[in-house]
Amino acid sequence: MKRKASIPHDKAIVEELRRDPEFAAEYLKAALEDSDEPQVLLVVLRHLAEAKGGVAKIAKASGLKRESLYRALSERGNPRLSTLTAVMKAVGLRLTVETKSSRA
Repeated sequence: MKRKASIPHDKAIVEELRRDPEFAAEYLKAALEDSDEPQVLLVVLRHLAEAKGGVAKIAKASGLKRESLYRALSERGNPRLSTLTAVMKAVGLRLTVETKSSRA
């Protein structure tokens, strides 16, 4: 029996993000809640950018320079809040705040 070819995890995530905007929102929300590993947020934002047409397209839509966005979303990146909000707006998401008690 011939096995179906598998695809890398990152590629599978990007494909799911393209298909399901609700998944994208939950994926980002989970990354924001993971305060022990802030680099997770950068991985998620890179995945979101790839799903929405690539970093160059998101840079243009957000008004950021492509090189600056690549650097901000790199493993060693340290983006400003304005960069994060610009990227989230460009991918169709936004930051919200809620109290701890409002989570189930």
